[in-house]
Amino acid sequence: MWNFLIQIGVALVLSAVSYALKSNKYDKPTASSLDDFDIPTAEEGRVIPVVFGTVLLTGANVVWAGDLKVTAIKKKGSKK
Repeated sequence: MWNFLIQIGVALVLSAVSYALKSNKYDKPTASSLDDFDIPTAEEGRVIPVVFGTVLLTGANVVWAGDLKVTAIKKKGSKK
């Protein structure tokens, strides 16, 4: 019985401490740009890695990736 009450007391104390230490700062979200993503590039003279096994390669070198552009999303209100 006492073990259960001690656990409840510890849980309440830890909850109070976490509430007291929480940050009230909220960062505003920023829009992503093409520089934020690790997209494949096409560069002459770039080193080609030699990989054995399963490895995640970031920033692969490709011949052509298409026309990359940023388009803003415009949300229109809907009528009910």
